Amino acid sequence: MDRNLADFRNRVARIEAAHERGLGFEAQGTLGRSHYLKPARRRPRLLAPLLVLLLCGVGLKGALLWRIGPESYQARLDRLAAAEGLDRLGSLLLRPDPAARLVAELLGGLLPGR
Repeated sequence: MDRNLADFRNRVARIEAAHERGLGFEAQGTLGRSHYLKPARRRPRLLAPLLVLLLCGVGLKGALLWRIGPESYQARLDRLAAAEGLDRLGSLLLRPDPAARLVAELLGGLLPGR
């Protein structure tokens, strides 16, 4: 068989296989249909949303601590701890930690009085 004829048939077979996969003719150096195919889905990330949730929680605790004052805040936590059910869990989660105290101090320095 002629070498040029074999090369032609190989190219035709390659183009037909591409058409079966849904691809059209794409000239070299251009953006064809294969460029616009939807990328494979990535696994959803979990670390970033958890970090944002944690920072929001610390910010909320710090803002509450700054706004109502440490004594009143502790009194409210004591009432929550004395209650039953999920209120106890709330008292555990809302306990002021060093980061929340730092946020409260920063808010106290930035914003005028309560």
